[in-house]
Amino acid sequence: MRNNLSVNNLSVNFFSQNEQDYISLTDIAKYKNSEAPADVVKNWMRSKNTIEFLGIWERINNPDFKLIEFDQFWNSAGANAFVLSPAKWINATGAIGLISKSGKTGGTFAHKDIAFEFASWVSPEFKLYLIKEFQRLKEEENIRKELGWDAKRFLAKANYKVHTDAVKENLVPEHLPKNRISFVYADEADILNMALFGLTAKEWRDQNPTLKGNMRDHADIMQLVCLAGLESLNAQYIRDGLSQEERLVKLNQIAIIQMKSLTENSIKKLK
Repeated sequence: MRNNLSVNNLSVNFFSQNEQDYISLTDIAKYKNSEAPADVVKNWMRSKNTIEFLGIWERINNPDFKLIEFDQFWNSAGANAFVLSPAKWINATGAIGLISKSGKTGGTFAHKDIAFEFASWVSPEFKLYLIKEFQRLKEEENIRKELGWDAKRFLAKANYKVHTDAVKENLVPEHLPKNRISFVYADEADILNMALFGLTAKEWRDQNPTLKGNMRDHADIMQLVCLAGLESLNAQYIRDGLSQEERLVKLNQIAIIQMKSLTENSIKKLK
């Protein structure tokens, strides 16, 4: 997903990939030459200092960086006849710091470390404004993530005590050994899991052995909103004396209706 920075009235695109941020060098270059930004990038890459910087960055971050090919560029850099494009650099050395995209919305993107270095070459003043705007946007993004995480934690806890109290009061036998009580709670939790996700906790773990936490940790906000409601309903169904099979059918039907409604409302808001 692409994002957009506004720096000195210039639009600069960036995107995140594998938790790393890549900023458009093509857009930054327009600050120097809006008619031929690709030429600005190529001129920057002709410098021996640039090749040295790119090589150091790749050696630190890229175990597959091809040093022999790098040495060839390094030895040729600075000569009058030396020309280097981002695509040629990437293809020859296996570099990951630069990404070349074709098409109308394409161009050259670089890891933020490299993009800031390029911006400094274009204009030290522009670099400072770019860093300031980039940091502002990332801070806003982190705040949104924190708010989303807080909301998820709150929703995960909503109605939890109501549900467990209903299980304790109605489903846990009076003289059940303490080491067996947890099985009753887990069994009821799986009723909710089955109703909403179609899987038990164990089935989810078996299907996702590399993920940390449980399926609820990886649920989205809408699923957790629905889950909070199902907990409350299941607590009432337990008190009403409905069997586990009856409760599962009812809860599943309600989950389908609620998720459909929540999803449709979310789409309408986005539109």
